Amino acid sequence: MGKYGNLHLWMILPFLVMQLGIYEDYWGDFTDNAWSVHVHYWTGTVWYLYLIVQPYYATHGQLVRHRTNGIIGMFLAGGVCLTALSMMHRDVNNAHLAAEMADRFGPFEPWFFYGVAAVEIPMMAAFGVAVIMSIVQRKQLENHAWWLITTVFIIMMPALARGIQNLYVDYYRDNWPDIDIMAPIYFSQFLIVLMVLAAARYYRKLNHPATFVAIAVNLYACLIKPLGQSPAVQAFFEGVVKG
Repeated sequence: MGKYGNLHLWMILPFLVMQLGIYEDYWGDFTDNAWSVHVHYWTGTVWYLYLIVQPYYATHGQLVRHRTNGIIGMFLAGGVCLTALSMMHRDVNNAHLAAEMADRFGPFEPWFFYGVAAVEIPMMAAFGVAVIMSIVQRKQLENHAWWLITTVFIIMMPALARGIQNLYVDYYRDNWPDIDIMAPIYFSQFLIVLMVLAAARYYRKLNHPATFVAIAVNLYACLIKPLGQSPAVQAFFEGVVKG
């Protein structure tokens, strides 16, 4: 585990990326956010903080504290997953609002919100798989650590893509509503995949299953538009996600 001695420092970087990405969206209209948004934001934030603290404990002679916090962390991981899924009603509601108030939403047509919801399901499923595998392989320290590290990249997309998208839309505000809202998402996914590959290369995990899962999830996120425009996908969310 010697090569993970400074992992806690590296984990600060994705934490900052996540916070900067979500800053305007969350803090910009803090008082208008739904309760589910607040719960999900803070469970996700604390999870990222755990991924900074836990490697420090594990590599600095505090294994008892690491194991105790690990048990609490598994509870927290469930919260991250379930609160993300609970927010799908907001996606469907936004799709309805985009259809009713097209002038206000501009390039954000209903398909965009259906597509986001369609991406979130496998994203949170992959997050759950990574956490479970880290538990199953907790005695194989290399695997345990890498499965947990990849959770950072598996759930980074909503925060980073939203932040870059906000900057992109603000820059091209004069072209409203003729703005390509998918371009910043493609760019975001490229950055995340690049980070996954860089981290995997550094820790010699390029051929690890967790690496494949993280890359696959982020490539899948590029399908927001075709998924969101699918009548079958729209019918699924209208039939299943109720307020």
